[in-house]
Amino acid sequence: MNAVVIKTTGKRYTVKTQTGDVVHCRLKGKFRIAGIKSTNPIVVGDKVEVVQESELWMIVRLHDRKNHILRKSVNLSKQTHIIAANIDQAILMITLDSPITTTGFIDRFLVAANAYGVKVVLIFNKVDLLNDELKAAQNNLLNIYEGIGYTCFVTSVINDDLSEIKDLMKGKINMISGHSGVGKSTLVNYLQPNLHIDTKEVSNTHKQGQHTTTFSELHDLDFGASIIDTPGIRGFGLVELEVAELGNYFPEFFKLKSACKYHNCIHKNEPQCAIKSALAEGKVAESRYKNYLNMLEEEQEHFRTNNY
Repeated sequence: MNAVVIKTTGKRYTVKTQTGDVVHCRLKGKFRIAGIKSTNPIVVGDKVEVVQESELWMIVRLHDRKNHILRKSVNLSKQTHIIAANIDQAILMITLDSPITTTGFIDRFLVAANAYGVKVVLIFNKVDLLNDELKAAQNNLLNIYEGIGYTCFVTSVINDDLSEIKDLMKGKINMISGHSGVGKSTLVNYLQPNLHIDTKEVSNTHKQGQHTTTFSELHDLDFGASIIDTPGIRGFGLVELEVAELGNYFPEFFKLKSACKYHNCIHKNEPQCAIKSALAEGKVAESRYKNYLNMLEEEQEHFRTNNY
């Protein structure tokens, strides 16, 4: 019988079968995904085949994935973690204060999503907490990301009308991601109040969110959307992207690369580089280029370490 994984807790999996039943399962045998050494072989959003053996339900087959988002927990880690699979769009929640979301984190998330074929929407939350300086910084980020082509929303989830966000989510499986404390669970609660997902205040000491969602879970919402609520992510280590291809996952770089003098230009030290020229002219954001160079150095160091 076919089913969709709606929650994972360690080695236990909750699935919703094609008949609408919700059952708890374990894995039967070992699952390996080609080219991926992941800490979690089955994730929320996966389409699987399940069978009942006596009183136990077992997952016996993993169907092919449309897509997924994969990350390393930390930059030095060799283990990878799949956040979710078969996603129609990812919603990255961003706050400029309480907690701070850096452009480095945003750009790493966008690169990973682009690499695995996942569309991203950006929601800038907690705008009611911003002073004039942070409002100006937020407007700058909006100009950058909307200019690249990303759909952006500016809101205070607890105060504002969410109808436009609902409309964007309808008919889709939406993965909600971001740091702990940016308002992921609060958003889900306001979209679907009867879910009663736990929330916590941001720590005053460290200005970081406190984990309330400890496992990913898929919820069907009354207005015709599905949502995958994920645990907060502190860091987003990229997983072995080819150095020569990294720039392709920056849409504004990809549009300009054909104008570079060298077809294998990595936009670092090469002469007559269209991306560096656009940077000098203010057509490429300095933050984006700086974050690109940081990712490039990381991938080059990974290559050197593993091929020494």
